[in-house]
Amino acid sequence: MFKPLDPLLHSELRLAIMSLLIGLQEADFGYLKDKTKATSGNLSVQIDKLREASYIEVNKSFKGKMPCTTCKITPQGIAAFQTYIDALQSYLEPK
Repeated sequence: MFKPLDPLLHSELRLAIMSLLIGLQEADFGYLKDKTKATSGNLSVQIDKLREASYIEVNKSFKGKMPCTTCKITPQGIAAFQTYIDALQSYLEPK
């Protein structure tokens, strides 16, 4: 039997965000937007979904007069990502 995949992480953009954050621990909105090639609106919506699930923390501040949004993966997000990878791995193992 295959392990279930977390539907929250099964989205391509949310998985990309989490994959970037798992290696960096935190990144700003501009970096995530550049790396994922997502629109600002779509990226913002997906970040909110990950924040609502407590997979990431979002910190809004200013650099000079420019707003700066920083996303940081949480311990819960790290655990969810690892569980997702383990479940995905179960699809690749011969039964």
